[in-house]
Amino acid sequence: MTATRRCPTCGKPSAPRSTNPAAPFCSARCRLLDLGKWLGGDYRIPGERAGDGAAGPSSPDDEETS
Repeated sequence: MTATRRCPTCGKPSAPRSTNPAAPFCSARCRLLDLGKWLGGDYRIPGERAGDGAAGPSSPDDEETS
């Protein structure tokens, strides 16, 4: 017995990868809708954006003088 997978976009049953090139989605349309959500920033973690860790060394101009 095989478990039926559901499309993460619409919830319809999705055929296995051996017969469905859009797997795990049910269709190419659902696959493109998901890609659009990624590119549009719908899938993001809320909060402040973290830096990329590439902060350069501080220069003497950055220091405060009192």
